[in-house]
Amino acid sequence: MKQITASKFKEQCLSLLDRVGEDGIVITKRGKPVAKLIPIRTESSALIGKLKGRLKVKGDVFSTGLKWHAQS
Repeated sequence: MKQITASKFKEQCLSLLDRVGEDGIVITKRGKPVAKLIPIRTESSALIGKLKGRLKVKGDVFSTGLKWHAQS
């Protein structure tokens, strides 16, 4: 796994985004890991409708289940 200092990451951020590999890049500050840059594996638009037909809604999803009566 590739490591890079925070200052070097700041300088090269845009080019690193284009080149980040599957293992990602660990960003260090004063020699200690503080963050990890990893690629997104799935386009978020591909997630829309992914669970269609797999979920079943029980009850009224627009209700809290509590009954109350407003007084006028």
